[in-house]
Amino acid sequence: MVDIVDARTRSRMMSNIRGEDTKPELALRRALHARGFRFRLHVRDVPGRPDIVFPRYRAVVFVHGCFWHRHAGCRYATVPKTRADFWNKKFAANVSRDAAVHEKLTSKGWRVATVWECAVRNPDALTQTAEKVAIWLKSDELGMELGELQVEPD
Repeated sequence: MVDIVDARTRSRMMSNIRGEDTKPELALRRALHARGFRFRLHVRDVPGRPDIVFPRYRAVVFVHGCFWHRHAGCRYATVPKTRADFWNKKFAANVSRDAAVHEKLTSKGWRVATVWECAVRNPDALTQTAEKVAIWLKSDELGMELGELQVEPD
């Protein structure tokens, strides 16, 4: 299948995809800040430059996009139909890098949480996710992964 836009337009579109301060990341940061947590952002001397760093708790939080970081079983982790080989290599490299960064952080004594984009897509899920992260930060658990949550009715 041929791309529906020219190469210049596709390049411009892809360059607009953000690596920092994404909507899911901003939403989670706002929710955690409202709960009284203070943190640093994208700290260069912490392996992997985590999205949110809590030095007080020796913990980091990555807010991963389901598409780019391949959230297993997620409906948002699709593979484009064009250039599937290219995308599969790119996704495999992302997943491999994520695993290496996670290993490096845990070996240096950091606690690591991964929050998937689908876990903060709607206000109810965001509230539950922020609450779970808050509980995790105050606990002794080493790691946590939060994906799409079943929102419990009030």
